[in-house]
Amino acid sequence: MMNEPQNRPVKTAETSFALLEQLAQADGDALGVTELAQRLDLAKSTVHRHVGTLESLGVVVRDGDEYRIGLRLLDYGLRARDQHALSTVARPKVEELAEETGEKVWCITEQQGRSVHLYGASGKNSVQTSARAGAWGYLHQHAAGKAILAHLPAERVQHIVDGHGLPAKTPHTITDEKDLFEQLEQIADRGYAFNREESITGLHAVGAPITDDDGVATGAISISGPANRLKGEWLTETLPDLLLGATNEIELNLSFS
Repeated sequence: MMNEPQNRPVKTAETSFALLEQLAQADGDALGVTELAQRLDLAKSTVHRHVGTLESLGVVVRDGDEYRIGLRLLDYGLRARDQHALSTVARPKVEELAEETGEKVWCITEQQGRSVHLYGASGKNSVQTSARAGAWGYLHQHAAGKAILAHLPAERVQHIVDGHGLPAKTPHTITDEKDLFEQLEQIADRGYAFNREESITGLHAVGAPITDDDGVATGAISISGPANRLKGEWLTETLPDLLLGATNEIELNLSFS
């Protein structure tokens, strides 16, 4: 089951996190108290108290009269990733696949019904996208996420869909619940998933799950690239074979780590 939020959350903690979310989404721009208050519909005095506290803790830093995310959060993020066994064990295979295919390779996991990018490597021909380590997304929108969903208990998948919905990222994103469950059955049968412009227009990907001894997904690996390059047997046969070999090795290493 997903970790459920507390029935009575602490309001001050929610406010501080909402402020951090706004600063994180500013793409490197600093934001002032007035703009933050407007974005969150809060009193400026409330925002001022919160960012002042966050600044004293090193979580945000001040740039004149504006604020940005502090590097102390980088330490927390790296620690969280490095404490995840999958990130450490999968890293060599992710780098090997990127070198062998020349494309972008990601290892992702699932937390609270969302996808989290743990570690990525770029091949010599890989294209730049908005994906980054630490990014949260929707599992149904990409190949690795669908590979995870296909290897979770059905009631868990239903809980995720009920909680997060099926928002579209592109016109090709699957948004119908019935269609999703039918596709997940096919993915479970063949062992890997495809993303044909479902997360980014013009991008194709294939993803395979990393499962535990019970066959439940703990993460997934994906290979992505331009649709005009990832097509035909390269997409439907060669890359899946490479992925399945890599995920099998990772599963074995996790079993004995």
